[in-house]
Amino acid sequence: MNVKTEDLGKNSFKLTIEVEAEKFTDAYNQAYQKNKNKIQLQGFRKGKAPLALIEKVYGPSVFYEDAADIAINDTYADAAEQSGLEIVSRPEIDLVKIEKGSEFIYTAVVAVKPEVKLGTYKGVEVEKHEAEVTDAEVDAEIEKYRDQNARSITIEDQPVQDKDIIKLDYEGSVDGVPFEGGKAENAELVIGSHTFIDNFEEQLIGMNIGDEKEINVTFPEQYHAENLKGKAAVFKCKINAITRKELPEADDEFAQEISEFDTLAEFKEDIKKKLLESKEKELKQAKEDEVLAKVIETSEMDIPDAMVENEARQMVEDFAQRLQYQGMPFEQYLKYSGMTAQQFVDQTKPQALKRVQARLVLEAIVDAEKIETSDEEVDQEFTTMAEQYKMEKDKIRELIVGKELENMKRNIAVGKAADLIREAAVEK
Repeated sequence: MNVKTEDLGKNSFKLTIEVEAEKFTDAYNQAYQKNKNKIQLQGFRKGKAPLALIEKVYGPSVFYEDAADIAINDTYADAAEQSGLEIVSRPEIDLVKIEKGSEFIYTAVVAVKPEVKLGTYKGVEVEKHEAEVTDAEVDAEIEKYRDQNARSITIEDQPVQDKDIIKLDYEGSVDGVPFEGGKAENAELVIGSHTFIDNFEEQLIGMNIGDEKEINVTFPEQYHAENLKGKAAVFKCKINAITRKELPEADDEFAQEISEFDTLAEFKEDIKKKLLESKEKELKQAKEDEVLAKVIETSEMDIPDAMVENEARQMVEDFAQRLQYQGMPFEQYLKYSGMTAQQFVDQTKPQALKRVQARLVLEAIVDAEKIETSDEEVDQEFTTMAEQYKMEKDKIRELIVGKELENMKRNIAVGKAADLIREAAVEK
């Protein structure tokens, strides 16, 4: 395999990759084996027609697309390594020459890691902040615990109040015409949750079981259903049931039931301690972000567009995966948001650019300070991962080897670089 590189400027390169005829012939034959069962010629059972006859009828190009995919998948990684470039983007592939029995040539346009000219990264001035927890914040946490341990009681002789859980029938219409998705029976709704359109829930307060009422609302301009955006609607509602939470008293007995403490005062002190730790962690991260932003501002780097595009796509893929875990397909989310996948990627690019800049600057600091990762730090990372994924540490160690291990070491070093600039910052 022969690989030639061409500098396109702005940290972009074109690789011209020439694959031997023998290797492309092998890819071509794999493409035939993959597709032969889809082809039927008169006189032969499906999948039994010989290659030579298929080529005579359809031409050899019938297998070129799959053959090219196979050849590229088999050769690109080695070609990228052979180029000696530090590639940081997915390749943009273009076919140059594809012909059975001949060498196969394709190009790959890639972005490479740009050089960073570091600005000031030690002694950066930042505003000083102190972590503080108020009694009101502690009381708010106590209220959360009370709410979590509340019991539900059925209300029969009182009107709907804020925070009640109700069941209702409703049917919505615009200009007297019912619309799709606007009708339900015995739907459950928490008053004050803002699950429905603004001002819908508030108009149900004061209604009793069996009461019927027309609720007037206006759909927001950014509503996901195109035909309802900004439209005034009327919902005919009937209250079927009311349930209310009865919260336990916040006293020593309550503290004993839900915690390891004997008194409410001790429980509150523990809550205050944990809130303070959380705030200190947030302030630590905020300080790091502020310092890093200032270092980026004084540093110079020519970031290729493909690098930002690649990071944005990775961020979108991660977001889509999290949505999937929560039971919502990404396509459904896009439909609700009124965006295409590419629009979502484009919207993510400003954040992606910041992430790329941060990583490049921190890696440059790693190199400038000659920061290394010790065996003890690697072992601690394996311990953390084993706890996180509930796996044996030795099993984690077996899985993370080669490039994955080097990437992990690099990530640890980058984290140490972030610690360095944060601790070296001057608070004023």
